[in-house]
Amino acid sequence: MISFTIRTDKLRTMAFLLATVLLGGGLTACASSEEFKPSGQERRFEMRGRVVSVDKRNREATIAHEEIAGFMEPMTMPFTVKDAWVLDTVSAGDTVQAMLVVDLGRSWLENAVITKGAAAGGDDASKEARGNEPRAGDEPPDIKLVNQDGKRISLRGYRDRALLVTFIYTRCPLPDYCPLMSSKFADINKELDKSERLRDRTHLLSVTLDPAYDSPKVLRSYGAAYTEKFDKENFAHWDFATGEAADIKQLAQFFGLEYFPEKDQIVHSLRTALVAPDGRLFKIYRGNDWKPLNVVRDLEVVLKDSPTAHNNPQRHREQ
Repeated sequence: MISFTIRTDKLRTMAFLLATVLLGGGLTACASSEEFKPSGQERRFEMRGRVVSVDKRNREATIAHEEIAGFMEPMTMPFTVKDAWVLDTVSAGDTVQAMLVVDLGRSWLENAVITKGAAAGGDDASKEARGNEPRAGDEPPDIKLVNQDGKRISLRGYRDRALLVTFIYTRCPLPDYCPLMSSKFADINKELDKSERLRDRTHLLSVTLDPAYDSPKVLRSYGAAYTEKFDKENFAHWDFATGEAADIKQLAQFFGLEYFPEKDQIVHSLRTALVAPDGRLFKIYRGNDWKPLNVVRDLEVVLKDSPTAHNNPQRHREQ
């Protein structure tokens, strides 16, 4: 197969043509530039790698990249892509050279140079990377987990509460992945603190994708830093959990999250789920662009017609 290089300056006209084309998930090629406006404190790194899959819906490309000098060892992971035309041009098997911008809790690729190569799955690979998601009303598997205090918990133990679940791991290097998920959960936790009615009928659960490293002790330290209560945190409203690797994978895959280890890191997509008090799925939040206040409103909706919860703060912890 003949390879050729497409350079950014030769594709500027394509951006205009693509401006009216809807991308998956409601994004358009003319997305607001404010989303990628540098703060003035950003760091920039040259990156080069091979595209594994493309997820237009979440504006991501998963790339097996070479060492990023001064920042990261070679690994495979998803990156947010600034220029929408790149997502319509690039496909699995292509080589990408780009600038990785890391900026105050965000990161993205810009100024891409694409070298076309043999396709390795194309759209099918993108669909596979998004995973198979459940439907509203489906019941998650009753996985047994261990929380930050070393106590056994299970999803069934949160019945009568609206449960918000996300997946993280403590060594995650990109600020707009696990650290952002945990920051958003911290914002939701603070917002629920303002309403005793909501707080008593809700619970937050962060499940690690790295059980080999994220012990209860590690998760306790990590979680207490996000609540900013440190040694005073009692985790009555937000659990950080680990468990058997196979069980965690089953739970993650139920919610449509795919992940795999890459050296000492984990390549993963992002999924957050709201489970109703009856133990059935209410809603999936894909990617990282959902807003904490919108989730709080969803919590109010799902609780509106639900029976009053049994207000036992220890009910979800198994004896």
